[in-house]
This record gives sequence, C-alpha cells and structure tokens, in this order.
Amino acid sequence: MEQKLFDTNVQWIKYRVLKEVIRRAYEGGLDNAYTIPRTIAPGPKPDMRCCIHKERAVLMDRVKVAMGGNKYNPNVIEVLYEACDECPAGGMMVTDACRGCLMHSCKDACPKDAITTGNHRAVIDKQKCIECGRCTKACPYGAVIALHRPCIVSCKVKAISINDEDKAEIDNSKCIACGACILRCPFGAISDKSFVLDIIDILKQSENNTRYKVYAVVAPAIVSQCRFGRITQVVTAIRRLGFHKVVEAALGADITLYNEALEFKEKSEHSDDPVMTTSCCPAFVSFVEKNFPELKSAISSSVSPMVMAARIIKHHDPTAKVVFIGPCAAKKGEYTLEKTGGMIDSVMSFEELQAFVDARGIDTTQCEDTELDNASFYGRIFARSGGVAQGVAYVAGKMGIEGVKPCVMNGIDQCRTQLALLRAKKQTANFFEGMACDGGCVGGPLCITHSPKNVFDVDQYGKTAKEQDIDNSVELYKQTL
Repeated sequence: MEQKLFDTNVQWIKYRVLKEVIRRAYEGGLDNAYTIPRTIAPGPKPDMRCCIHKERAVLMDRVKVAMGGNKYNPNVIEVLYEACDECPAGGMMVTDACRGCLMHSCKDACPKDAITTGNHRAVIDKQKCIECGRCTKACPYGAVIALHRPCIVSCKVKAISINDEDKAEIDNSKCIACGACILRCPFGAISDKSFVLDIIDILKQSENNTRYKVYAVVAPAIVSQCRFGRITQVVTAIRRLGFHKVVEAALGADITLYNEALEFKEKSEHSDDPVMTTSCCPAFVSFVEKNFPELKSAISSSVSPMVMAARIIKHHDPTAKVVFIGPCAAKKGEYTLEKTGGMIDSVMSFEELQAFVDARGIDTTQCEDTELDNASFYGRIFARSGGVAQGVAYVAGKMGIEGVKPCVMNGIDQCRTQLALLRAKKQTANFFEGMACDGGCVGGPLCITHSPKNVFDVDQYGKTAKEQDIDNSVELYKQTL
C-alpha cells in the first residue's frame, strides 16, 4: 500500500477500484466491469480475506458503488454486504481477566440480574443484558468490557443497527449522511456512492468546453489534501482533467457570511431574543431537522457556500455545468435537493479526485502553478470548526450589527448538547455554528488524509488570500441580484 497517499488500507483499496473504473470509462471498457475484481486481486492467494473468491466478491461490491451504487436507495451511504461479516456480535463481554472473585461486584451492579457466576467466572445472559455498562465500572479487575461495532459507535444519530443476517443496516429516516461510519468501519463495509461516471459524461459531452463550459468548485479543505505538489499545482491538474475553470467554494462562503449577518440583523429587529444557526453543513442541517424539528426555523435561510458559488457561475454563464469537489459525503445528497435549484450538477470527493488524476496519468508535481484568488481569508477558514463563527462576528462588527454571541459546535455530540440547552432556554449564545465532522470540513470522511495539521494548513491558506475581507465577493454577488 502507498501509505504516502492515504491514511488507511481501506482508502487505498477504494482508490484502486475508483481508478480502474475511471480508466476503463475513458477507454470504453466498462461493459466488462465484472472483470475488475480479478484485475485488482489476480490470486491465487487472497491479500485481505479468507479466500480469493470472497475477496473478489467484496471488490465487486466496491465496483458497483464506484459506478453509482443502488439506484433504488436514495441514501448516498450504502452498506457493502459482502464486506460486512467480520465484526463480533458485540455487547458486554467477560474477559479472561475475570478472577471469579467473592465480591461479585458486577453481579450486584446489574439492574436486570443478567450476571451469574459459575466455575469461578462471571457469565452474562445476553437475553437479559441491557448493556447499561454498570458491570464494567463495578469490576475491580476491569474484566468486563463493552464491545460494540465501530459503525454503531461512530453513528451519533443511532441510524445503524444489526439485522438478522448479522449485517449493518442503515435507517435512512435517521441517517444524516455525515459519513462517520465510512471513516470508522475497519473493513470499509460502508461506503459513499460515487458519481465519477456522471462527471466523466459531463466532461465528455462538453466537447472540450465548446458545447458548454464545465467549472470545478473546490472546497477550501483541499489545501490540507495536497500530498504531492502545491495547491496551485493541484488546481492545474483539475483543469487538465477537462474543467474550464476552478473556482473557490470560499467565494460562496464570503457571500454566506454577508447574508447570515444581514439575516441575523433582521431577526434582531423583530425579536429581543434572536436565535440563528448556520446552514453551510448539510449533515448538521439534516441533524436539526430530524432531531430538533422545533428549531428548524432558526436555521439560516442562506444556501451553502457550494450552492452560492455555483449561483454566481451560472448567473454569468447560464449554460455552465458545475461540479463540486470536497471532503463531504453529505454534499452528495445536498446537491440533489430542491432547495439548491439545480445549481450543482455533480459532486466529487477528494478521494475520487486523487483517483481521477492518477487514472488520467497526470503528475501534479510536474504541473505548472495556477493561482486561486476568488475569496477572502474569512471564506477560506470556513473549512475548520470555528471559522464561520469567527467570520460572522467580524462581518457583523464591520456592518455595525450588534449582539452576535457565537457558539461553536464541533461534531454531532457538541451539536446535540448545545441545541438541547437552546431548546430548554438555557443558552446565552444566539448564533450557533454547527459542524457534523469533528474539526469541521478538514475532518470530512472523504478526505485523503485526516490530521490535526489540516487545521493549521487551512489557517495558513486563509492568510495567503489576497483579499482580507469579503467586500469584493459581496460586490460580485450584488451584481448577480
């Protein structure tokens, strides 16, 4: 595995499948896509699974999701059933550290009498156990542990359960498409659908941007994903894929700051106790809608930076096609929503971008530099937790808007806690920045790499912006009204 590319072997396998699908799509070889698993796993011995047949079956599932996945499932997150079979059942488990002691603290702590002792060892009745965890705290040896599947632990909205076939199952009515399960499943048995074939069609049908122009809108988190070369070289590589121009999503973020500041001002004029949340993270918006419906009215009416950037592009070039490139699984669902107005034509992840560039034989280290100068410092730092709140506070102050008291919610756990306080009227803040991913977009599930350094990279990227305020972006926006 090329560790220099990705954090995990799961990402490396996913990349190899995507790269082969993209390569064959350009060479006209997808009619025999069923041969891709044999190409990647030639055998006769398996590299990852119990046998070569199992390995190829899992790879075939990966090929299917790389080609768009289950068309009848509206969720952009899917379980790869062939890959989901190695996790233990889970629950409370007594380990070999159990000494069969006389105290029986675990047994006394159990509220359901699920623990008995025999042959000098505690035994847990799974039928009675409610997995409250009291026995784990009571045991003086730490001999009782809670063993839960990583996908279930990672899902903060309890959308994942285990079915009768011992496979993970996603409840679409609860899922917010944050993609945490994609990132945490050790076997890569949960994946995002890929739209690379749609993007290839968009590029091919543009006939080298003569029939219509294809624009790439890139999320600012991309600066932390440039493992090879500079961000300016990656921009050139994107253009070599066939895109007419690369535009920063941070341009839309600048305008979002402006709109949210104005919206907060309007709320203040009509209420002594205005409350507003951000709308830029689609997973957070979905979380509020599904878990705190009484707070839906507090969500900013502003479209996300992705959509806003595309609006500007399509205002100036109505026939344009726009592809968003970012680290977010939820964006793959957001762009199809009615409220986006069809501004985005498809979405590509950073993982898919790496596969795309490599499949087309582009060496980013050999690319010339193409500067990006569409956005301000504040638009670029949207990529990390706290960036939106920092930007709104600055813009509101500059516009003479008083009373903004931000609360930064980093990850779904913090979002739940702070929104519960807000619902109970125990919050003193009135502007809530919500990010579903820990760290913000730089911690997105479809990043190539996840590192604390990503936040530093985004801050440095913000400092290199030629514009240190949003004035020019707002002026451009006003011309489109």
